Amino acid sequence: MPEFFTVRTPPEAWRLFRQHFTPQVRAVRVPTVDALDRVLAEPLTSPQDLPEFPRSTVDGYAVNAADTYGASPGLPAFLDVIGEMPMGRAVDLRVGVGQAVLVHTGGMVPSGASGVVMVENTQQVDAASIEVLRPVAEGENVIQVGEDIRQGDPILAPGHTLRPQDIGGLLALGITSVAVAEAPRVGIVSTGDEVVPPGQPVQPGQVRDINSYTLAALTRRAGGAPTLYGIVPDQRPALMATLTQAHAENDLVVLSAGSSVSYRDLSAEVIAELGQPGVLAHGLSVRPGKPTIIAVCDGVPVFGLPGNPVSAMVIFDLVVAPAIRSLLGAPR
Repeated sequence: MPEFFTVRTPPEAWRLFRQHFTPQVRAVRVPTVDALDRVLAEPLTSPQDLPEFPRSTVDGYAVNAADTYGASPGLPAFLDVIGEMPMGRAVDLRVGVGQAVLVHTGGMVPSGASGVVMVENTQQVDAASIEVLRPVAEGENVIQVGEDIRQGDPILAPGHTLRPQDIGGLLALGITSVAVAEAPRVGIVSTGDEVVPPGQPVQPGQVRDINSYTLAALTRRAGGAPTLYGIVPDQRPALMATLTQAHAENDLVVLSAGSSVSYRDLSAEVIAELGQPGVLAHGLSVRPGKPTIIAVCDGVPVFGLPGNPVSAMVIFDLVVAPAIRSLLGAPR
């Protein structure tokens, strides 16, 4: 039976693991509105300029900036108001010399205008004219076409975890679906004659199975899709049958307990029979969590975690979560 002769440091064990494991990312297309916290599986480029039209950043008047040069409260510039740009639709207005058009925050700036003077810096003379009390520079208070992003510019790269602001930005560009990494299938097996289901009364010497459910929650948080295979007794045929099934049905397998060196330890020797290269590390030089198994069996990672819940959580975050992230194409 394997012993602690392959104890490795966590960095050494991870390097060895990655030498023997090449993750394959499976992509699935989902609506952008449902893609929060999913890992992108394709490069995205902008299909359009944003904004697609020049927009005002203030409420005010679109003007020819040169008409306002030198304007002051004591010597204002007088401009004729020729109309208003309503929100949400285009109006065929063009600003000429000595003219102004009323615009609103976020609204379109009409052609011919080179700046927007804030309404606070104007004074209405009558229904058709205003005084400008302060000059504006070329482009002042205007977001130009493509200022946020240009058509064809890269937006997001594969491996990026989509955030709320990403969802909004993609939808602003009309990107309504994206290819994301499919959640890796993670089989979770709990072992031990002393382990019983959480809803069952505990007899002396027994403990409730909390690791299966803790590891399932950690798996979901890491981006995986867990499947629980129940509690397996410390019997070789039962453990071999369950592990063989989990190995065949999942992208990654996690065992809880059964990894300490003792006369009842079956995990390492059973894992070694699942495929090549088999067990890469039987023990990590870390506390808590030393009795850990790291293996790759015919392309499927298999991890044996300590039975202590705290140790199991530590090792999950140390090696299992990064392995799940690699199956998503995401950074460790």
